[in-house]
Amino acid sequence: MSEQLIEIPARSGKAAHVAAGEAVSVINTHGQQVVDTWAFNAGDLTEFMSMEATRVQVQKLMLDVGDSYVTNRRRPILTITADTSPGIHDTLMAACDRHRYELLGAPDHDNCTDNLAAALAEIGLSAGLTPSPLNLFMNIPWTAAGGLSYEPPESKPGDAITLRAEMDCVVVFSTCPQDLVPVNGAKCVPVEAHFRVG
Repeated sequence: MSEQLIEIPARSGKAAHVAAGEAVSVINTHGQQVVDTWAFNAGDLTEFMSMEATRVQVQKLMLDVGDSYVTNRRRPILTITADTSPGIHDTLMAACDRHRYELLGAPDHDNCTDNLAAALAEIGLSAGLTPSPLNLFMNIPWTAAGGLSYEPPESKPGDAITLRAEMDCVVVFSTCPQDLVPVNGAKCVPVEAHFRVG
């Protein structure tokens, strides 16, 4: 794939093939948009990037440049090679889904789980499940007592993270449509983001 800039439309998802050794850069175009991110082994979608296994592997809640996210089979799949953002990327929160929005009083709300399925379907694939995502740019601080909160991202317009594929994979991005809590900024207005592969 050429290094063209690809839009992830607001409240929507986009998937792409990334070959081993290629890099994918995710750009926070407007600065405060969370991008839910998944990666699957291109040859076997039952192997996928796992936040649970990654936290065990690296012994961190947030990874740094040089660290690798691993699959549910404990193999590296994406390695951070550069990050111009403050480096705040959540590995704890599940993808939003229709059940979450029903609890929040907003049935039929756009959600990242449906965006994942739609983005894969657009390239002729189906995962059959929704792994816990890497929530790029999402700011979920924690306290010593274990408390969590939703805070606006600290990223700025144009901030980007670059990830190197360690195997042939399919990456999927969703510009999180959450507009009921300030995960996408204090204005709670989801917007588009972009990525490039090459």
